[in-house]
Amino acid sequence: MARAAVLGRLIWRVARVAAVRDETPTARTLVLDVDGWPGHLPGQHVDVRLTAADGYSTQRSYSIASAPDGTRLELTVQRLDDGEVSPYLTQVLRPGDPLELRGPIGGWFVWHPEDATPVLLAAGGSGVVPLMAMVRTRVAHASPTPVRLIYSTRTPDTVLYRDELRQAAAGDPQLRVDLVYTRGGPAGWSGPVGRLDASRLATLAWPPGAAPGCFVCGPTGFVEAVANLLVDQGHDPQRIRTERFGPSGG
Repeated sequence: MARAAVLGRLIWRVARVAAVRDETPTARTLVLDVDGWPGHLPGQHVDVRLTAADGYSTQRSYSIASAPDGTRLELTVQRLDDGEVSPYLTQVLRPGDPLELRGPIGGWFVWHPEDATPVLLAAGGSGVVPLMAMVRTRVAHASPTPVRLIYSTRTPDTVLYRDELRQAAAGDPQLRVDLVYTRGGPAGWSGPVGRLDASRLATLAWPPGAAPGCFVCGPTGFVEAVANLLVDQGHDPQRIRTERFGPSGG
């Protein structure tokens, strides 16, 4: 099983795109076969490097979306119109194409499926990607660990993994998924619309007495706000793990 990666010991590997899958109009999942892949833990990420014909190269970090599965892994990439890497990954890359990556990276923001304590997952936008790896790993291991996922997203059109999450929660009473729409809900939506606030968080999250392990991922503003609210509501700061990303998506 993958352990915390040390950048100095990582090597670049050439993955092969096995398939692509559109999740939303602006997000695509890349299914990759990586020869020699050492395995990963849910929550870890990889660096992706693109190199132009003139030798110029650039790289970005992307969370792994899939449960550990041999030498295959999945990355879900949100396209940024002014991005340097994401437009290529979401609009140009095709099955059979090579892609350089290194990893897995990260040892703090990871979940171990043998941990039976309740888990709270709080996602803002594409911050759901590494949390989805945790959900999928739980399913793959038939883990009885109770999990609550609070997923904040703009509108129904921006929800990643919509059908998979719905089906997983419908068939498992120990997995609860709550969507928080910040700009507009689906037709017939009777719930509130707006940012995740203290009242909604207290209603949807585990109570502090359950001592859940908390994983919060998303844009910096979302992560800081939710982490602070959890502490204010009595959750142990030592059990709150955060992962954030900036405008570059790196």
